[in-house]
Amino acid sequence: MTLDRRSFLGATLAAGAAATLKAAPTSKGAFRVEEATFADLQGAMGSGRTSALGLVKAYEARIRALDPKLHSVLELNPDAAKIAAELDAERKAGKVRGPLHGLPILLKDNLDTADRMHTTAGSWALYDAPAPKQDAFVAAKLREAGAVLLGKANLSEWANFRSTHSISGWTGRGGLTRNPYVLDRNCSGSSSGSGAAVSANLCAAAVGSETDGSIVSPSSICGIVGLKPTLGLLSRAGIIPIAHSQDTAGPMTRTVRDAALMLSAMAGVDPEDAATMEAKGHILPDYTKGLDAGALKGARLGILKNYMGQHPGLDAVMATAFATLKRLGAELVEVELPTGYENDELTVLLYEYKTDLSAYFRKRGGAVKDLGDLIAFDQAHKEQEMRFFGQEIVEQANAKGPLTDEAYQKARANCLRLTRAEGMDKAMDANHLDALIAPTGMPAWITDPVFGEYTGFCASTPAAVAGYPHLTVPAGFLSALPVSLSFMGRAWSEAKLLGYGYAFEQATKARRVPRFLPTLPVKM
Repeated sequence: MTLDRRSFLGATLAAGAAATLKAAPTSKGAFRVEEATFADLQGAMGSGRTSALGLVKAYEARIRALDPKLHSVLELNPDAAKIAAELDAERKAGKVRGPLHGLPILLKDNLDTADRMHTTAGSWALYDAPAPKQDAFVAAKLREAGAVLLGKANLSEWANFRSTHSISGWTGRGGLTRNPYVLDRNCSGSSSGSGAAVSANLCAAAVGSETDGSIVSPSSICGIVGLKPTLGLLSRAGIIPIAHSQDTAGPMTRTVRDAALMLSAMAGVDPEDAATMEAKGHILPDYTKGLDAGALKGARLGILKNYMGQHPGLDAVMATAFATLKRLGAELVEVELPTGYENDELTVLLYEYKTDLSAYFRKRGGAVKDLGDLIAFDQAHKEQEMRFFGQEIVEQANAKGPLTDEAYQKARANCLRLTRAEGMDKAMDANHLDALIAPTGMPAWITDPVFGEYTGFCASTPAAVAGYPHLTVPAGFLSALPVSLSFMGRAWSEAKLLGYGYAFEQATKARRVPRFLPTLPVKM
């Protein structure tokens, strides 16, 4: 069954209306997928308690029961059951490809798949475009590892690079993704569907993508683990782009170990993405090797003062987190990073968006060939695409010139200088640091299509602009809303960050299962 959002809702609202949003139907004695780790799922398949096909059916049942309230899944893969059955046959014949064999994984709907699913970035403008000729490199790597591509996750349309007044998690095709902890709260963006679906146990894990904050922010707000890798560790080929200087895919999971397993499967050198050539010699075959509950002993971590003092409740959660880090043997010092490159970052993104997205359109084929065509489509389909906000960013990007323009060149150079040589590198060198830490961001805000969003801050920008890795791990709660701790470091330091995150995770066990509250209880 192919499920775009319209037919998906038509087919499932009746079931969803009866759902209590506490648990999907589960047969007596059947293996339950809630909070199951990769190891749990592999153990259940290996012992015969379930199968890849059984997992596909279990997650699809949860999606049908729960997702009409969340809007996190745009469509299911009509071939998922067939693929799962083939993987089960491999297992029966003694072939297990690895730790992802048979695991149902959701992809953000900006990753190409050469199958019967759509790839649209949430926009109706690409719904009828020709199917991609090949999988995104990351999707192909997951298939090779034995994962079942379960479906496509909702997102912020065009990865949240469309309007200055956009609503995070909203797409013309899929509507608004809702937060599984408190349903009237936002999931942040742009990998909102991936974050909500993983948190709600609608899949074993998901793939997100980030230009600036789009993995780590929804992961933090949805109470899961998210990793934005070093630029070039994962190929960008076949991912609908914003900007090649900052775009990367990354894993979104419920545990640090599962994120490390996902990263191991997806990383690789790709001839179609020149940035991955820089990863040669840096790619590890198994990122779980450095996961150690004692990894923080002797680590020297820099607290980014830039992101402290934003909210007393958040500071209190961070104080507890920092105390835990110290108890685990880390030494903490306060540091501050330079700012003042925000306009330059926007300039870079606007220029690259015009160049990169138009190139994607031309390669994909179809009626939309450049940003001008996209602008015209949205204007002709205002009811579907511009009910809540416009496309000012697309229009600004369309007015930019080529990447040879001096304005672009200067902006990009300034971004690199202030985030690398005079930013993260300088702070780490001067203070002899192993990593930088900070609260990832504020907890989820109420979605308001009239007055806009209050998003507070996100500590994503320095690592995003520098192209450096950034890991977020659940740290605690403000009321019923999760908040997280970020670990950032130098290029290719994923293994070290995952080790630190794992040690923190094992000491705190801060993640809680979402309760799907309709609104946040407030006693006045």
